[in-house]
Amino acid sequence: MRSRVLRRVGAAVAVAVCLVATASCSSSTGSADDGFSASPLPAGAGSYLALGDSLPFGARDGESDDVYADAANFVGYPELVGESRRLHVLNAACPGETTDSAAAGPVRDGGCPYRGSHPLHVDYGSAAESQLAYAVRTLQQEDGIELVTLQLGANDLLQCRENTADQCEAELGTLAGTVQANVSTMLGMLRDDGGYDGPIVVATYYAVDYADAPAVAQMRALNAGITAAAQANGAAVASGFDAFAPVAAESGGDATEAGLVLPNDIHPTRQGQQLMADAVQAAVPG
Repeated sequence: MRSRVLRRVGAAVAVAVCLVATASCSSSTGSADDGFSASPLPAGAGSYLALGDSLPFGARDGESDDVYADAANFVGYPELVGESRRLHVLNAACPGETTDSAAAGPVRDGGCPYRGSHPLHVDYGSAAESQLAYAVRTLQQEDGIELVTLQLGANDLLQCRENTADQCEAELGTLAGTVQANVSTMLGMLRDDGGYDGPIVVATYYAVDYADAPAVAQMRALNAGITAAAQANGAAVASGFDAFAPVAAESGGDATEAGLVLPNDIHPTRQGQQLMADAVQAAVPG
């Protein structure tokens, strides 16, 4: 059984968040567009730990069962960054993850529902292990991790929109504050419990339709909370919102028409993933 479908609310849900669609949804044309082939890395190359939701995972909605059966079919910006920086990629991102479930695992928000039926890019220690616990354990055990990225929070907004009568208008401030607190806690644990003192880049989210003022206002509020958490914990910020905006503007603000978001989807095309990779690269200190 596929995870529940993320439905776009008009053109409003402005993020690459999510819960994977059923195979009955229209299939994305991602195979050629999102294909990626990396050259072999040299022995002794460092590693890059990527944390987050469906955007860094590289999700595309509506693919066939055989595509979902192999995580290597999904390429997110971490793979592009890893290739550019010549780093082994440990992409622990999970479609459906919220800031609550990333920290607490399946006991919160159902955890990451995707990994109950489909493989991730990495193997967690157990079905109960949270993404944060995996990250801390990996940082403690793995030598040579040179970069960590984190992108979470969009599914928090999605759940708020789905579970409130006003689609999270009145609750937006509280939601952004909760995301800020959760991201801040996670960043602190990566440093303190994981013992990691290298660069961390926190990524924010783009808009699907920059002409949709209410949705853009919600995304700005969410991104402000994410940014505040990063700044409070010495992490750099890669703005997905700013990366997509000028390209989308050439198509009236529509990121799909601009070729950055897959048709009938909210996830990025290869071009969109490359813009996210470029933003991460530009944010890495040094």
